[in-house]
Amino acid sequence: MEQLTSFGMFKALQERIVSESCPEIPTIVVPAGTCGQASGALELIRAAHHHILKNNLQARIRIRATGCHGFCQAEPSVYVEPFDTFYPKVDPARMKDIIQAALEGRTVEDLLYVDDAGGERIERLQDIPFYRHQKRTLLSQNERIDPLEISDYLKIGGYTAFAGLLADNDPARIIEDVKRSGLRGRGGAGFLTGAKWEFLARQADGKGKIIVCNADEGDPGAYMDRSLLEGNPHSILEGMLTGALATGADQGVLYVRTEYPLAIRHLNNALRQARELGLLGKNILGTGFHFDISLVKGAGAFVCGEETALMRSIEGKMGEPRQRPPFPVQKGIENKPTLINNVETWANVPVIFRMGVEEYAATGGGEETGTKIFSLVGKIKNTGLVEVPMGTPIKDIVFNIGGGQSGKGGVKAVQTGGPSGGCIPAELFDLPIGYGSLAKVGSIMGSGGMIVMDENTCMVDVARYFMNFLKGESCGKCFPCRKGTQRMYELLDDIAAGRGTPGHLDLLEELALVLKDVAMCGLGQTASNPVLSTLKYFRDEYLEHIENKRCPAGVCKALIHFSINENCTGCGACVKVCPEKAIKGERKQQHVIDAGLCSRCGSCKGVCAFDAIEVR
Repeated sequence: MEQLTSFGMFKALQERIVSESCPEIPTIVVPAGTCGQASGALELIRAAHHHILKNNLQARIRIRATGCHGFCQAEPSVYVEPFDTFYPKVDPARMKDIIQAALEGRTVEDLLYVDDAGGERIERLQDIPFYRHQKRTLLSQNERIDPLEISDYLKIGGYTAFAGLLADNDPARIIEDVKRSGLRGRGGAGFLTGAKWEFLARQADGKGKIIVCNADEGDPGAYMDRSLLEGNPHSILEGMLTGALATGADQGVLYVRTEYPLAIRHLNNALRQARELGLLGKNILGTGFHFDISLVKGAGAFVCGEETALMRSIEGKMGEPRQRPPFPVQKGIENKPTLINNVETWANVPVIFRMGVEEYAATGGGEETGTKIFSLVGKIKNTGLVEVPMGTPIKDIVFNIGGGQSGKGGVKAVQTGGPSGGCIPAELFDLPIGYGSLAKVGSIMGSGGMIVMDENTCMVDVARYFMNFLKGESCGKCFPCRKGTQRMYELLDDIAAGRGTPGHLDLLEELALVLKDVAMCGLGQTASNPVLSTLKYFRDEYLEHIENKRCPAGVCKALIHFSINENCTGCGACVKVCPEKAIKGERKQQHVIDAGLCSRCGSCKGVCAFDAIEVR
């Protein structure tokens, strides 16, 4: 493609790409993001290519490798256009059957998704409960494009919104429209995006201005940003271009954690393609607008998700936060005014102008608009990425989309917002998802992690796990965070080990409240949420650990012991997996566990098919 030097050339290229597409030709779509590749997506693609080439079918059918479609539980999967057919957990040997069926306009019945509730096979992707209850504004684009091909993004209308705004050249109207859309930052506190842009636009630009995409996604179990970067990198670039046009920024930075190699590769490819086409760099589309983006790899420190620590990391310094004011929009990277939004926020910007401000603002509940992506993980049947309108009740996500608990224990709670979030009990699942509503119950939205916990989850252990993570990730610059997280972990560890006293709870709560008030940055200020929320809603579990030296969920090793009941058939499966050789017994006879040797690892319970292992 030649470099575009005018709006006319851009429009002509886009029209040519659309006219040359043949939507009636069947296309085998394989989600090949990190999760898909780990499950075997590349083997599916190789098998499909082999069959097509062997049978000379290149003119009759196509293959498209895409980013993640969200239903990670079903990987490796195949989606067939234009029939909207979905096949989960596909064996590479069956790719030839899927291809032949697509050529004949039929389905492979025995490979279709089977609904757990009714047992019937479901052909269309949009009819599967996991997808049917979502509103997939961002994630649905992943299905339609090869992330390595800018032509695919142009074909679905990519960069059209930006080109129109550039032609109008009215930065103030762009900011006003973003404000009217109600878009809030999708990475943490939920600050109004339009107001943030307005602050940067008002800054004097004598030194230049910088906008940053924060792709340092550090929450355990969260991978929303990674999937957008891998599946639709040009949407982030278009969002940043729009932000630069609105605020007068001339420099952009993509700050991505180095643990995301596939995302980094796709971003570098997208940056190269956009520059070659004339959509990044000097004199974009012949208008005199200059803006380019550089990519910086972060070392993976959780604290670098905080704005001021992130800026220091970009400058090549240790990622430590600093006091504010001055705020980044006043004095940021290299002392230049700097604006920082996260991946999902930037990806929403093109959607606002493509969809229309009014329609976007009408999506969601009340003052919180648009959709939000969550990574739904834990003790849930359908794990994956979920995109729903703001204001959707938690119960709809957990039960309608997630399918409810995966094990025998009922759902006890969900933890939102990553390590700094809170645990919300099942009795509050009518709560609509929103920044304000979550804050009222002691949690946060964060970047969108949602971990489902069942009755076999110990809430003391959960609080201890997250506090252990946070004390390790604290940069140590401010004393309250450095010592507060450490001491709270020690108290939780004492309780889990049976050394807790009633005084532990009083001290734990006091420390949590102090840390919340006096810590320097967001990491320390929110680090208390796991402790305070579990103390508020699950205090009885803490008391069981302290007063009765008992872990109700059977998790805390110091407070439990394993035994074998009469259900044992003597199959020997537990003997084979026991690392301590603590299980004895004759074949086809009830076995016993030597409590002195047992390390309480749980391996035996994991393999027992007869519910013979008891934990008390």
